[in-house]
Amino acid sequence: MRDTAGFFQRKKAELGVELNEVQAKAAVQTEGPMLLLATPGSGKTTTIIMRTGYLIQEKGVAPSRIKAVTFSKASAMDMKERFSRFFPELPPVDFSTIHSLAFEVMREYFWKRKTTFKIIEGDISTEEQEILQENGQLPLHKKIILRDLYSSVARERITDDQLEDLTTYISFIKNKMLPPDEWKSVKCDVPQAELVLQEYERFKQSGHSSLLVDFDDMLTWAELALEEDGELLRKYQRRYDYLLIDEGQDTSLVQHAIAEKLAREHGNLCIVADDDQSIYSWRGAEPSYLLRFRDVYPNAAILYMEQNYRSSKGIVHVANAFIKRNKNRYAKNMFTHNPSRGRIKHKSFSRYESQTQYLVQEIKGIEDLSGAAILYRNNSSSIALMNAFDRAGIPFYMKDADVRFFSHWMVEDVLNFMRLTFSDKRTDILEKIHLKLNAYITRQQMESVRGIDNNESVFDNLQQYAPIQDYQVKLLQECKETFEQMRGTPPLDAIKTIRGKLGYEKAIERMCERLGFRKEYLLGILNTLEGIAEGLETMVQFHERLKHLEAELKKSKRRKGQNAVTFSTFHSAKGLEFEHVYMIDLVEGVIPSKDDDRGTPEVKQALMEEAARLFYVGMTRAKVNLQMISYKERDGEKTSESRFISDVRNILNPPEQQAESKRAEGQNKQASGLSKQIAEQRKQTAASRQGANTQRASRRQAAANSNAVRQRSDLAKGQSVKHRVFGSGTISGLTHKEISIRFTAGVKTFDLETCLEMGLLELV
Repeated sequence: MRDTAGFFQRKKAELGVELNEVQAKAAVQTEGPMLLLATPGSGKTTTIIMRTGYLIQEKGVAPSRIKAVTFSKASAMDMKERFSRFFPELPPVDFSTIHSLAFEVMREYFWKRKTTFKIIEGDISTEEQEILQENGQLPLHKKIILRDLYSSVARERITDDQLEDLTTYISFIKNKMLPPDEWKSVKCDVPQAELVLQEYERFKQSGHSSLLVDFDDMLTWAELALEEDGELLRKYQRRYDYLLIDEGQDTSLVQHAIAEKLAREHGNLCIVADDDQSIYSWRGAEPSYLLRFRDVYPNAAILYMEQNYRSSKGIVHVANAFIKRNKNRYAKNMFTHNPSRGRIKHKSFSRYESQTQYLVQEIKGIEDLSGAAILYRNNSSSIALMNAFDRAGIPFYMKDADVRFFSHWMVEDVLNFMRLTFSDKRTDILEKIHLKLNAYITRQQMESVRGIDNNESVFDNLQQYAPIQDYQVKLLQECKETFEQMRGTPPLDAIKTIRGKLGYEKAIERMCERLGFRKEYLLGILNTLEGIAEGLETMVQFHERLKHLEAELKKSKRRKGQNAVTFSTFHSAKGLEFEHVYMIDLVEGVIPSKDDDRGTPEVKQALMEEAARLFYVGMTRAKVNLQMISYKERDGEKTSESRFISDVRNILNPPEQQAESKRAEGQNKQASGLSKQIAEQRKQTAASRQGANTQRASRRQAAANSNAVRQRSDLAKGQSVKHRVFGSGTISGLTHKEISIRFTAGVKTFDLETCLEMGLLELV
């Protein structure tokens, strides 16, 4: 067996990899339980790989005797690739997800009992679901089963948002290992969620010839198998001598239970985690387990990897001070030897819309777009971003591409209102929106005119054939006239009319009160649609724009690793890093959310600390530049900046320094008129510098691409041009605001001023 120092020296010579003192200790301390607390950017994956290689090369452990479990397929693949690069001469090690391990255990358990089973999860589109259901089939897929069961229990269709809430509720219960008598205690906004879950469990057990299993069931069945089948447990305990769990802060109670059973005999369990990055409690993660680690493993070693190799000194200092305000955590002290470069900046705008406009202008100035990320808490924030960046011709990679917005029932409602402006003879269209119209049309009244096909206005037919009330006569006539007046109007004006004059917004508010929907979220969808409609001339263009954006959203998944700015939620950004990070929507009610500030004092503290951890994750993605963005008004309502921004401001400029600054300011005001003279001189100097900087920037920009088209007069329809990002194409449309170019992959429309200003186009 070679000496330890020789092992590290060889790897340094071969790879240029040098571990610090704590990393090296973690790599060689292989026996017994260990909790390795790794702060952001501390090189945890490198340490894990070196530890694995050390076990094999220095301790003579067979690779097949090591099991490494991580949180996602992407992480498992990354570890496999890195291990192969670090130790190309060694056989592969079993890096996998916890679900993969659980599936293996479960499959063997069922095989021994001659139980057939079927997995009911995987990707299936909304279109596929609808086609199968229209054909009278009930595909054995979790989402479709839950949709059908909800419809049977609640007597109404479940929305996409409710379905997501319901699946989260089920995952939480399974991962927390809660018995049926405790299901009721778990909060869920979906009506009769507990009853739906009961029916779902019953259906999986007896609704098919095989046992139906979803991803959460894999974990619960595996844990049960290891608990009940001693022979199976001993087999897996004998298979592995060393067990490593990565991303331990995201591990649930049932996952910890599986790990405990597998490591019970040899005790060689290493959990790599950061309790300060635990942000998944809503889906069953158990961060408190880490704080009780020594209760489970009294002889465990706990090591602290605190050196950050990612971010500049200023970002590390602020992030470290910020997260220390949480109480329920290990007392870590993140530090770095990186230089102080870049900056932390807070931008506050008067209106929400200014946030997106600012981001477009900021990103324009970044040459390597892959080094920039815009992070937000809620996926709904991405639609306005996508619309603005697509119009500006700036490519983006959407890490959490979620097309549900475009199939949301409110989007379909607005389109149906618009369809009635083309023809108000469509009874089938009015039937879809009549309850959201201020004519107070009942289902019975719609039933009265359903079969009538006389080529007359449906509003006239209602007056003639339906049993309407006297007060409805005028309302129906007004609706008819409004739809006629809307015909041919720009889509933005049409949406405003739908919201106001036709009463749609008031109807939405009533639905929120009756059904418990979040009013801010639904009105936000309408505001987003208005943003998409802005600048468009016809409702047909609006419909085409929605289809275009939906297609672009799907395409954005394929831009990973390309020269594109990343859009991501805070949750999905964990583990990533960027030169420039923009954290947006930093207002009270978003982060922290309203739900984070509710409940008992204990519950409120736990939720607020998780929100702070989420903010911390966003901050620590930045390597050099970090911008935090808030606004004072959105959707006609006042907002206030997130309390977390105030915390950051107080770290950057402590209250005592602020007080000293105010005192100094007061003294300056009492000074002679000399201060005014100095200020004026400074102002003139700054203006002179700004002018010089602008001239230099313009010269740099022109020099960067001397062939770029700078004048609209140089462009014409039918010309061949080359776009800096998308390549060669032909101009298919040109207005004073926009330019459309037909590329091989299809037509794309850009903001003309942006293309000219940034020098994005060349004549071919």
